[in-house]
Amino acid sequence: MKDYKECLEYLKRIQAFGVKLGLNNVQTLLAALDDPQKKYPSVVVAGSNGKGSVCAMLARIFSLHDYKTGLYTSPHLIRYEERIRVGENLISRFDFCRLLSRLRLMIDKLLASKKIASHPTHFEILTCLALLYFYEKNIDIAVLEVGMGGRFDATNVVVPKLAVITTISPEHQIFLGNTLKEIAAEKAGIIKPGIPVVCGVEKQETYDVIRNKAVASNSLFFGVFDQDWCFKQEEEGKKHTFLYKVGKNVFRYSPSLLGVHQGKNAAVAIAAAVQLSRIWNKLNKAAIIRGIESTLWEGRLEIISRKPLILIDGAHNKESAEGLQKYIKENIPSPIVIVFAVMRDKDIGCLARILFPLAWKVILTRFPYFRAASPEEIRQCASEFQDRILLEPDPKTAVQRAVEIAGNEGSIIVTGSLFLVGEIKKRFRLT
Repeated sequence: MKDYKECLEYLKRIQAFGVKLGLNNVQTLLAALDDPQKKYPSVVVAGSNGKGSVCAMLARIFSLHDYKTGLYTSPHLIRYEERIRVGENLISRFDFCRLLSRLRLMIDKLLASKKIASHPTHFEILTCLALLYFYEKNIDIAVLEVGMGGRFDATNVVVPKLAVITTISPEHQIFLGNTLKEIAAEKAGIIKPGIPVVCGVEKQETYDVIRNKAVASNSLFFGVFDQDWCFKQEEEGKKHTFLYKVGKNVFRYSPSLLGVHQGKNAAVAIAAAVQLSRIWNKLNKAAIIRGIESTLWEGRLEIISRKPLILIDGAHNKESAEGLQKYIKENIPSPIVIVFAVMRDKDIGCLARILFPLAWKVILTRFPYFRAASPEEIRQCASEFQDRILLEPDPKTAVQRAVEIAGNEGSIIVTGSLFLVGEIKKRFRLT
């Protein structure tokens, strides 16, 4: 492909292929590239919430130990390169386009020879690009965020050093199942025979699904919040300090990422680091804590303006919305205006019942993505809040209206999807 614009147009076109279950395309494409994912160790992180934060924390911990670390996450907020980085550096546009062009040529060959029956999806191609790039950069370890599920996720072609599962919540029921147990089983699909598992799930019914899969796979299982382990919170003003005990080691830490839930995400990252110290390379306790306390991760309880206060957060399901609700109640001054947009396949009514009662006004908008719900569709799912709802299809105008309504003393919460968060970060440069 000639330039970055052509790369973006190509990626936009292949989004139309949607979601396709199965690993054959990814396995065949990577095999044609000499399986780069087999040339370095990896950690794979799945879950409904917190997986991106845990990935960012682990990558930071590894970097503080001077390991050259590849990090693959999704979605991006502003540009594709955010998904693929080594250390603090995003993949360059040149390398992104070069590797995407290489993949496109290989895909055309595989289709022509009928080695693959259908075109790889958007996420499959980006995953292969990341795995290939990490090999080229000669990394020491990769941290890979699983996409939608687990069993059929493109990242599941990797045999990792460690599998991590953060939380289980209702999501993507069309693809993952209608019950929490079914969703847990799909996410537990990342568990490989003999590969250790770190589990941050607390609800017994889903915890049991993951533990049973680990036992059946002859994999060492570590439950982060088992009764044998200590997890508690100390509050110092508005700063939260957490204690997490693993064996004889007590980790005392204050996460750089906002929100009480980040204390739990950090405990998952610590548990993963402790296990890796045993099965991979020794990691220093002080550096682990420094990693937790210095991780940067955009779009999660991120303040992008102080006057007025504008907080952006990608809460998109019940669990993440409840975490945002708790943070707002404890930290955000009224009057509150919520700017909200969401994917059509989410439980919009549930999100509305959790978040909308906090707001004086709710402005419904939309981000430019084919799965996005329209403001009218959202309003239909939140009929009990009609008296406080306004419609504004353009997200930038929606935030401008929110600023006018809230004034300098009020607060604006932008939430519902990381796609909306990215759209706002792209179109605003607020400080």
